Amino acid sequence: MLATAAAVAPVLAVALVALVAWLGLAVHPARPWDLGPRDPAAPDPTRWPDVTALVPARNEAAMLPQTLPALAAQDYPGRFRVVLVDDRSEDGTAEIARSLESDRFVVVDGAALPSGWVGKVWALAQAAEQAGEAELLLLTDADILHGPASLRLLVADLLHRDLALTSRMAILRAETAPERLLIPAFVFFFACLYPMRRVGRGGRQAAAAGGCILLRREALERAGGLAVIRGEIIDDVNLARAVSRHGGVRLASSTGEQRSLRPYGSVGAVWRMVRRTAFDQLGYSWLLLALTVVGLVVLFVVPVAALVLGLALVSWPLALVGAAAWAVQALLVLPAVRHLGVGARWAAALPVAGLIYGCMTVDSALRHARGAGSTW
Repeated sequence: MLATAAAVAPVLAVALVALVAWLGLAVHPARPWDLGPRDPAAPDPTRWPDVTALVPARNEAAMLPQTLPALAAQDYPGRFRVVLVDDRSEDGTAEIARSLESDRFVVVDGAALPSGWVGKVWALAQAAEQAGEAELLLLTDADILHGPASLRLLVADLLHRDLALTSRMAILRAETAPERLLIPAFVFFFACLYPMRRVGRGGRQAAAAGGCILLRREALERAGGLAVIRGEIIDDVNLARAVSRHGGVRLASSTGEQRSLRPYGSVGAVWRMVRRTAFDQLGYSWLLLALTVVGLVVLFVVPVAALVLGLALVSWPLALVGAAAWAVQALLVLPAVRHLGVGARWAAALPVAGLIYGCMTVDSALRHARGAGSTW
């Protein structure tokens, strides 16, 4: 009995730490887990400014037949045009885009990547050069399907709040089993890293979601243009930070007007997406990597282990603490699960997703050490 108590005590202590951490997140004033804010639509402005959408595209032939016509068909009352830059695609992206071409958009062949730039930012910079005199720029990914009112609502929001930048986190696809397991966790983790209610003027509280960003051209130019983020893999957040020094920024969850069509049919597909930025998110710090891995084990592995061990050893305090920590995390991820239209039962799978994301982060660091980091 004493041996059993000695074995249980350290696990119980760590499980209590996990429970307290999850309860702390639950009562956090920013409530990042509920994906807020979701404010009502802003009133229409008295004047609709000119807008140019900048679309960086690389090997997006499968996406464009759905997303490009929808973007060109916006019911925006002002002048609106689209500039798509094909960044040396190998799947016929430019040809597909040109076959869809309308009087609202043009297709530009991207130039070779200069030293010090990442591909997506370089494509955006080339698109910005073709933007004419537009007052506002819409930066949007080729996989984002915009509803008819998307641009109109974004412009109204930016002008009504007198912002320099407003962004929407598009609703990501969650149809396959790997997507249902991993995508709600991705959204949840993003919201915890960048609580949307805390996104505002200046400092590290600025953030954006790269799939859909509307900003004032003047604010971008005052920030130094896209060259200021030329080498940033996490281009969206760093752009928001640069622009926030010259005006307000806002990030909110999409209410349905912006949806990503990008499929992630396997764990490997999500893995490749996450490892692109995971180690960059940690500032390429091996110490932060170690602390992150320890934190993920405590938060996700220990509660489940405590429940299983508590039941096996008939230690009810250990089992109850483990079950409570697991239940709280499932409740906190539930808004993300529902936001993506996934069955509530997938909320209980967050410990598995958390463990997989930890492995992705380690892989991201190892790839960086081997010099195999992303350039797009």
